[in-house]
Amino acid sequence: MKKYLKDPDALLDYTWDWSGFLTGVETIQDHEIEISGDGLTLDHSTADDTTVTAWLSGGVSGQRYYVTCRITTDQDRIVD
Repeated sequence: MKKYLKDPDALLDYTWDWSGFLTGVETIQDHEIEISGDGLTLDHSTADDTTVTAWLSGGVSGQRYYVTCRITTDQDRIVD
């Protein structure tokens, strides 16, 4: 699990690289971003064959949030 500090006034992108999990020619078919707690906002997210990027804004200074990226692959495997 990685930790990041984010200023509540910033809009920042965070990327999950799933290439170490994916096998052979397997690719990301779908993705979801889940945020625990109130105040942190998912502005949008994108995915390519091996990575997911989420743009997050807001939040409360000193508040801890957990952001989970869940993918479904073209082989129907699901992982967080």
